[in-house]
Amino acid sequence: MSLLKYEQIAEDLRTRIANGEFGPGNLLPSGRDLAEQWSVSRATVVKAYDVLRNDGLVVARQGAGFTVVETPIARPAGGRRAGSSRVSGGAPYRRLGIPDRTVPPARVADALGLKPGEQALRRLRLVLLDDGTPHSLVTAWFPPSVADAAPRLAMKGPIAEGTTHYVRRQTGRSPVEGVDLTTVRLATEDEAQLLEVEQPAAVAVVLHTAFDQDHQALVCEEGITASHVFEQIDNYPMR
Repeated sequence: MSLLKYEQIAEDLRTRIANGEFGPGNLLPSGRDLAEQWSVSRATVVKAYDVLRNDGLVVARQGAGFTVVETPIARPAGGRRAGSSRVSGGAPYRRLGIPDRTVPPARVADALGLKPGEQALRRLRLVLLDDGTPHSLVTAWFPPSVADAAPRLAMKGPIAEGTTHYVRRQTGRSPVEGVDLTTVRLATEDEAQLLEVEQPAAVAVVLHTAFDQDHQALVCEEGITASHVFEQIDNYPMR
């Protein structure tokens, strides 16, 4: 399916940001310049920037236009419903360690459809509350088919455009179905230290798996949140 004009503009800007043409805090092309370049109306350019703003990639600066965000945002695991944006529920985060390949826990391996002993690429982040204290420890696991095709996943530091968009550009695969499994247990010693809670401490564990159109797993995220900050709200119709 071909992209609409505003989607093409958004993807072009996303790629230019990802390639380093525009860095954190840099001013992006004006609406007038983009409208002339793409032979579209200013309204079309505004829609393109709205897409990038909803993804948490750009921010509006009054009187200056749009700039690339200086503080990347991320979401806790789960809740990736259709139509939800990265800004929705997003928060600043800290990347932990360097991505590596290792054998994941059994339930992650099952979710990814891995063979016994097969490794996956692991990326860790600590999602923060507004006051800078920890909210959620998230471990993202990518199967070899995704990790091999998307080499930047193995690099230290955030991916400004977001891993979902980057993986789609590299593989042509997009998430069409998500499964979230929530359980409760006690935190391990390492988890308690990172989440800054005293043991024994209860944590909620959300295992989120995203599948593509062929029901092949793209990523499995395990989000661990201390009980005193965990909250889940579902809105649904009743008849």
